[in-house]
Amino acid sequence: MDSSKKSIEEQGIDTVRVLSADAVQKANSGHPGTAMALAPVGHVLWKEYLNYNPKNPDWANRDRFILSCGHACILQYSFLHLLGYDLSMDDIKNFRQLNSKTAGHPEYGLCPGVDVTTGPLGQGFANGVGFAIAQKHLAGRYNKPGFELFNYHVYAICSDGDMMEGVTSEAASIAGHLELGNIIYLYDDNHISIEGSTDIAFTENVEERFASYGWHVQHVDDANDVHALNLAIRNAKSETQKPSLIRVRSLIAYGSPNKSGTAGSHGSPLGADEVKLVKEFFGFDPDKSFYVSKEVEEYYKEIGARGIETEKKWNDLFAQYKEKFPELAAEYLSASAGELPKGWKDKLPVFKASDPKMATRQASGKVLNAIAGSFPNLIGGAADLAPSTETNLKEYDSFTSENRNGRNFHFGIREHAMGSAMNGMALTKGVIPFGATFLMFSEYMRPPIRLAAIMKIAPIFVYTHDSIGLGEDGTTHQPVEQLISLRSIPNITVIRPADANESAQAWRVALEHKTGPTVLVFTRQGLPILDQDKYGKAENLEKGAYILSDSEKTPEVILIATGSEVALIMDAQAKLTEEGIATRVVSMPSWELFEKQSDAYKEKVLPKAIKKRLAVEMASPLGWHKYVTDEGDTLCMTTFGESAPADDLYKHFGFTVDNVVKKAKALL
Repeated sequence: MDSSKKSIEEQGIDTVRVLSADAVQKANSGHPGTAMALAPVGHVLWKEYLNYNPKNPDWANRDRFILSCGHACILQYSFLHLLGYDLSMDDIKNFRQLNSKTAGHPEYGLCPGVDVTTGPLGQGFANGVGFAIAQKHLAGRYNKPGFELFNYHVYAICSDGDMMEGVTSEAASIAGHLELGNIIYLYDDNHISIEGSTDIAFTENVEERFASYGWHVQHVDDANDVHALNLAIRNAKSETQKPSLIRVRSLIAYGSPNKSGTAGSHGSPLGADEVKLVKEFFGFDPDKSFYVSKEVEEYYKEIGARGIETEKKWNDLFAQYKEKFPELAAEYLSASAGELPKGWKDKLPVFKASDPKMATRQASGKVLNAIAGSFPNLIGGAADLAPSTETNLKEYDSFTSENRNGRNFHFGIREHAMGSAMNGMALTKGVIPFGATFLMFSEYMRPPIRLAAIMKIAPIFVYTHDSIGLGEDGTTHQPVEQLISLRSIPNITVIRPADANESAQAWRVALEHKTGPTVLVFTRQGLPILDQDKYGKAENLEKGAYILSDSEKTPEVILIATGSEVALIMDAQAKLTEEGIATRVVSMPSWELFEKQSDAYKEKVLPKAIKKRLAVEMASPLGWHKYVTDEGDTLCMTTFGESAPADDLYKHFGFTVDNVVKKAKALL
C-alpha cells in the first residue's frame, strides 16, 4: 500500500518499523522483530500517555519508561529521535557501533531519554518496582493538598523472557503486596524466543499468575489495534491501587513476508533482500534507507514539543509550592542535587576503646540510627534480616501500602529483587537507598550490583555475617570467595571496616560517594574497639589503607588485614615486638579507595623497600599478591568453612596469634 494514502498515525508507526529494520541491518547485529511488532505500542505510549520533555529528559515529574526487553532498544531509539531528543539520525545509523549513543541495550547516561540500563532480562521489570516505590515515597513526603508534585507513572515494555526470569516473580510479588498502582507494564506476548516457539519451555498462564500477585490484569489480542491499546492503558491509569499488567499479543517482525512469526527475526538482521520486501509491504521505497518523510518528522516533533508546556506547568506549580512550603521545597532541592545535610557528620558516633566488644554490624546500626534524622531521604531495609543486619531505623515506621512515609522496607526473602529495586530508587533524585542481607547472599544480587556499577549510581549494599566468624551455620553461610568476587567488579567500592569507629567512617564514605555503588561488609561477631588516641585514626579509612600501628624503627615486616582480622594482627604485632621484630600494622578496609591515593601515599603505607608482608583475611587469597609482593605471604581461606563455634574455626583454619607470628617469622 502507498504509505502516503495511510493516516499520519499509520505512517509514523510504519516509519519506526522500517527504521528499526534498517538500523539492525546496517549494524549487521541486533533484534529487529520485536521493535517492528511493538511500534504501535510505542506510538500509543509516547503520543498519548507518557509525560516527558525531550529538551529536559530528567525533569522530576516525568513518567519513567523502561524497556525491560532491552534487546529491542532500536524501538526506543527510533521514537526518541523522532520526538526531538538529542539523538540524531547519524546516531540511529551508528546503532551498536563504538562510541555511539545507541548501544546494543539501552544505557543510562549514554542516551538521553533512557531512564535505566537494562541488559539481563527481568532487571528492568524489577527496576520499575524501585522507581514506583521512590515515587510513592516522594509523594508521601512532599505532596500536599493542591500540590501533587510527584504523581508520575512507571511504564515498561516486557517480554516473554522477562516473564521467565525469577527476579520478575520476586519483584511482581513485592509490587502487588505494596499496592503500587503507579506501575503500568505492557507484556509483549509474541510466543517467540531465541530457540523457537516459547511452547518448548513456557506454557504457564501469565495473566492468572499476575492476578494471584495482586495485579490488575488485562489483555489486548492484537498489538496493531491502537484503539484497544488506548483503552487498556486508560483502564490501567484509572486503577490506582493495583499495579497493572497488559498482555499484548503481537506478531514478531510484523511486515516481514518471510520471517514474521519466526525465531529468525528475533536476534538477527532480516537480510538486505528481506528488508526491501518489508519496505514494499509498508509502501516505502525499497531503495531508500533511514527514510523519514517530512510529514512524519513534523508530526512527531509536534508531539514531543508538548512536553515543554507539560514541564512548564509543573515548574509553575513547584514555584508556588516553594512559597507555601519553603522548608520542604529547599529540602527536596538539596536532596535531589545530591547535597548532604549540614552538620550530619557531627552526629556520627565515636566509640571508646573502653567500651565492650562490638560487632561491626551493631556499630553500623548505631551509626544508621544516629544519622537517620538528618537524612529524610535515606530509606531502605533488608531481605527479612533487619534484626540480624541491624538495619532497622528505630524511630521510623515501615513503608507499607497504607503508609508511604515509612522509611523501613521489608523486601522479604527476595535479595535479587531487592537489589534491582534499589537501583530504581537510586536513579530517583532525592532518594538514597540501602539494602541488607548476609554477605553470602550477595550472590543472589550480582546482576543489580553490576548494573549499578555500570550506571555509576550509588545504592548502598550492606552485607553482614562476613566470614567463618559467623560460626555454626556452616559452609553454606560462610563467605569465602565473595569479597574478591565483588572487588573484581569495575567501579565498585568495597569497604570492610575493622571496628566500630571504622564502621562509622565507612558510612560517611558511602554517603559521600556519588559515582558508583558502595558495598559495606560487617561482622556478626564482637570486635575490640581500637584506641583512637593510641593508634591511627579511623578517619583514615577514606584512604583505603593506613598505618594503624607502627614500629619504633624501620619495620622488618608489614602485617595487613581487613575487618575482624585487624584485631588479630594487632595482637600478633605485640608478640612480634616482644621478640624484637619491628612490625607495622596496616588496616586496609578498601582496596578501591587505596588505589585512588597518590603514589607518594601508597609508598608511605607500603614502602617498596619493605617486601616482607603478610596479608590476613578470612576470605580467598586471590588479589592479595599485588600488596604482599613476591617475598610476602597470605593467611587466607583456600577451602570452604565448617560448621562449628567461631573460636574453634579460627584455630582450625589457623587464624590465631601464634600462627600469624609463625608465618611472619617464616618470611624473615
